[in-house]
Amino acid sequence: MQVLMLSLFVTLFARLWYLQVFTGEEYQAKATEQSVREVVVQPSRGLIVDAEGRPLATNRTSWVVSVDRTVLGKQSEADRTALLKRVAHTVGVKYSEVLARTRLCGAPKAKKGTCWNGSPFQPIPVAEDIPQTTAVQISEQTEDFPGVLAQAETVRSYPAPYGINAADVLGYLSPITGQELDDAKKSDDQTVNGASVVGRAGLEKTYDQWLRGVPGVTRVTVDSMGRTLGDSGQVAAQPGDTLVTSIDAKVQSVAEHELHKAMMTARATYDPVTHKNYVADSGAVVVLNAHNGNVVAMASQPTYDPSVWVGGISSKELKELYSKKAGEPLLSRATQGQFAPGSTWKPIMTVAAFNNGYNAGSRLDCSSGLQVGGRWFKNYESANYGVIDFAKALQISCDSFFYRVGLGFWTQFGSNPKNVNAKDPLVAMAKQFGFGAKTGLDIPGEASGRIADRKWKLAYWNSMKGFYCKVDKQNKTGKRDFLHIYAHEFCLEGNQYKATDAVNFAIGQGDTIVTPIQLARAYAALSNGGTLYAPRIAKAVVGPDGKVIKRIKPLVQGHVKSKKSALKYVDAALLGTPKVGTLAWKFGGFPLDKVQLRGKTGSAEVYGKQSTSWVATYTKDYVVVMMVTQAGTGSGTSGPAVRAIYEALYGIRGEDVNAARAAIAGVVPPKGLPVFAPDGSILPPLRRKQ
Repeated sequence: MQVLMLSLFVTLFARLWYLQVFTGEEYQAKATEQSVREVVVQPSRGLIVDAEGRPLATNRTSWVVSVDRTVLGKQSEADRTALLKRVAHTVGVKYSEVLARTRLCGAPKAKKGTCWNGSPFQPIPVAEDIPQTTAVQISEQTEDFPGVLAQAETVRSYPAPYGINAADVLGYLSPITGQELDDAKKSDDQTVNGASVVGRAGLEKTYDQWLRGVPGVTRVTVDSMGRTLGDSGQVAAQPGDTLVTSIDAKVQSVAEHELHKAMMTARATYDPVTHKNYVADSGAVVVLNAHNGNVVAMASQPTYDPSVWVGGISSKELKELYSKKAGEPLLSRATQGQFAPGSTWKPIMTVAAFNNGYNAGSRLDCSSGLQVGGRWFKNYESANYGVIDFAKALQISCDSFFYRVGLGFWTQFGSNPKNVNAKDPLVAMAKQFGFGAKTGLDIPGEASGRIADRKWKLAYWNSMKGFYCKVDKQNKTGKRDFLHIYAHEFCLEGNQYKATDAVNFAIGQGDTIVTPIQLARAYAALSNGGTLYAPRIAKAVVGPDGKVIKRIKPLVQGHVKSKKSALKYVDAALLGTPKVGTLAWKFGGFPLDKVQLRGKTGSAEVYGKQSTSWVATYTKDYVVVMMVTQAGTGSGTSGPAVRAIYEALYGIRGEDVNAARAAIAGVVPPKGLPVFAPDGSILPPLRRKQ
């Protein structure tokens, strides 16, 4: 027994010596680690600047209060409730909201959109943008706020130089989702965490990987009750990179202002067709660099304030952004809106005609209308101009002239309406100019538009015949309203591409739809001789140290396969539109001899609505396209706005052109990047003297 007792004591003392002496430092370090909390420090998101270095999206400081769930878990329910109520009272937020924010998503009673989807070991933000005095109060009274941290963090800010909005271009941020966080962990992505915000639209989304930066960590020492004792070290966060864009804030400001002004003027104008004022419910404007496809300005109406997303968005605000009553502000009409192009389509049809038998000497009748099948297709206001050439037809926008072009090709190549493989030069040329497909613009969500050719019509009939045939079959009383007449005809022969489809296609009507950015890209190809560029907004990514990380060069997507003579003819013909054509009454006194402007107007008809106003124009430097839905004629509504944009671009006052007054120094966009000075300031690009 003595030997046994001695052996047990020797073993016990040996173990104690091993733990306290031999490995004492290791266990002491582990014990110390248990009193340290790691707090993720979010990085400053990279700036977004315009071509001159003006800030479009920056950051500001926001004081944020966070709660450590680990500490909350150690407290009794009564103490936990008292603490959260104390926090809620101090920061001026309802207790129910603070409580909801501390719940993990997926847990019982978790509220979607409010619950915490990050790590349960990461302090959870429960209040943002609190006064600094409140943050100091919480930090100084740690005994009253165990496990509560008050820190300064950066949040997105939109300086709006020259009062611009640019929401559709910039996009917005929102908190990372649980799925995105899981995906990031699987790919070992260290740039995001449970408290990260990520890009959801616009440039913020496309270039998120460069803008977001890399989070840092601050180690905070706490006692057994979770009260902060001090910092024990940190790993600094790496700020995000700066994105330089091709947007010019001055031009963007003019474009936004003129679009809004055009819509307001239209709403105050009487429509003699519908006998009420124009609705003018949406619009878009695009300004492109004709040489490389860079976007100089792009705006859409209705729009929204991008700062509404900062610090979280309420359900009411989110519902408003998706509301049809509010005009669906989140829908960018410039890139996602799809509309019949109307007569702005005719230059493309002219190029097609000149590549398939027509020439400068070709002349057709611009009659008051044309009978096609059982339908009379009228010219605008039933005007009759007699036999004219293509140039005159473009300038006065003669519909019946182009009806004959479309009907001629249909008769020559595809008079069998059931032949889906029939040759169609007009459709082929539209695709050459990039219609019916996305342009490759470097912001997400772009629509592809639609070429309503024979194959599309057959596919659409196959997908919809069940619905319309059912409507037709159920029409026992023989109703003759539009829906039932259309349903009857569609059910019988909706798969056939008839002569009426061909003549509609030739003037940009029917089922063909385009986006404003697509039309602008096509007119840029007319300006530069046939090169199709993927529109680009970003020019370069620049690191925090001012070094260029990535240059985003113009991307050539293709070349229009056309005779050069056809493109030159259309180019020359469109010079006449603002001189003697449909734009002339809005461009009187404009120095067309000094700024050689080409243009085309369009008034696209939409069943049950007022006409869509289009103006598509270009010079050797720029393309400007404007569209306003339910706003009447192209020249009447959009003409003055487009003129004002060109006056800003070239520094025009009356008939005087002065480059010193131009919105962009030197008139043309800079090829170089802004200068990033050692002190952190961003200066305009260096320009060579002309």
